Amino acid sequence: MKYAAIFSVALVGLMITGCGHDKKQPKDVYMPDMAYSRAVETYSSTENLKEQGIFYNATPVSGTVKRGELLPFPYAKDKDGDTTNYIASKQVANPLPALSKEQSVEAERLYLVNCGVCHGQKMDGNGPLYKDGKGPYTAAPRNLMTDPVVVNMPEGQMFYSITYGKNAMGGYGTQLSTTQRWMLVHFIKEKQKPAPAAPAATDSAAKK
Repeated sequence: MKYAAIFSVALVGLMITGCGHDKKQPKDVYMPDMAYSRAVETYSSTENLKEQGIFYNATPVSGTVKRGELLPFPYAKDKDGDTTNYIASKQVANPLPALSKEQSVEAERLYLVNCGVCHGQKMDGNGPLYKDGKGPYTAAPRNLMTDPVVVNMPEGQMFYSITYGKNAMGGYGTQLSTTQRWMLVHFIKEKQKPAPAAPAATDSAAKK
């Protein structure tokens, strides 16, 4: 009975001690790496990681390719005032075969999300940001359907422009994967093709 009383007093003492401190400031943490996550959240600063000896810049290791992804574009962005790689990119062919029906639907979605705001849903250069000159941008984006510069632009050069940007247009190399950018090139080029000519009326149809 005596030992039971001592045990009870000791147990009550432990409970009081355990509940008496500030729970928001625990004294001891078992496996602190699990208690305090060092995971990098989207758009969060990585400055605090440098203090811990961790250097992370959210970019893939140089020379690596994501599993299932196409090889990277062989030309880097030209320095200001230089067009060497832009011109050389004309020789690069689209590595993707013709898009399937499902891929065309996805390519159209990618266009509307990333390109349509400037170049317009109909690729006529009249997107919401221009809106017949009434939008925030006073300069009309290129008409992808009629502008001879874009219509006659080789696929590789179009990919270069989408990746690194051109003139007032920013690059999408960090927003879209290599495959997605080549899908967009396919989609735009397919839309630029002239509509098939209507079949000639037969003699019987003409008589009617």
